[in-house]
Amino acid sequence: MNTITTPTTITTPTTNTPSLASSAMLVELSISVWTARKLDRRASSDVTAANRAAAGVARVNKDLLAGCDELSAIQKFAGTTRTSHYSMTLPWSDTGLRMLPTSKYFDYHAEMTRLKDEFDRLVETFLAQYEWEVNEVQLKLGDMYNPAEYPSVTSLRDKFAFRLNYIPLPEAGDFRVDVGNEAAREMQEQYEKFYQAQLERAMGDIWKRTYDALSRMSERLDYGDHEQKKVFRNSLVENAVEIVDIMESMNVTADANMQLQQRRLKQALVGVTPEALREDEYLRRETKQAVDDVLASLPSLDI
Repeated sequence: MNTITTPTTITTPTTNTPSLASSAMLVELSISVWTARKLDRRASSDVTAANRAAAGVARVNKDLLAGCDELSAIQKFAGTTRTSHYSMTLPWSDTGLRMLPTSKYFDYHAEMTRLKDEFDRLVETFLAQYEWEVNEVQLKLGDMYNPAEYPSVTSLRDKFAFRLNYIPLPEAGDFRVDVGNEAAREMQEQYEKFYQAQLERAMGDIWKRTYDALSRMSERLDYGDHEQKKVFRNSLVENAVEIVDIMESMNVTADANMQLQQRRLKQALVGVTPEALREDEYLRRETKQAVDDVLASLPSLDI
């Protein structure tokens, strides 16, 4: 007689793990850029032979489009975009998924849309210049030039991509799998540990950003009127103001200490400008003390 099995439902006991399904999501950014670099096996062999070295100890990689400003612009832009992505999200997994608070979704999506449009524009500019660049680089590469290593414009277009995926954040309390009760329970416990570890990692990232910005600010404000002035840029204050926003909008676990320190820091920065800090010793001293008080209240970090 055939036995019909149904997925085992494990209902997790009440834990302190916060539910984030409505307050955050996962986002994945993938940017592909043609490197225009190629291993030249013949040149590698020539180098090892000329130096009487063993085969395989030297690798000669040639830049197929050396000096192409249009391609360099895309490569640099991709790096800048990833930096923006990291600054607006929190770490979640080692696979590249990042946590995005729902309160930041519209700002994040608008910025990523703008960056994608600029990425596409840079790619089209490069593709329009590509065949001319190939002709120009022949003299630079000399005997290392190989026309077979240069893809057509059509196939080259596929080597550039800007992809953005939004994924619901799975709950830690619901785990349905078609396995036995004991196995499902063990899997549930493992996921609970992973879920809690990722939350701690995400919140730790916010504390780390706070520490970096405020410790820098404290150090730069540490001088009196009759001491040698320390130079600091306007971004010193701008970064602190940004931290206030991050502590408010990215506190997806409603951490009480983070809420408290956010309010303290926000109050301390009311009316504070870079110019005023440079000119007013009293304001500089009071602001530094407020920043130091917040720093002293941060949880212990592995810094």
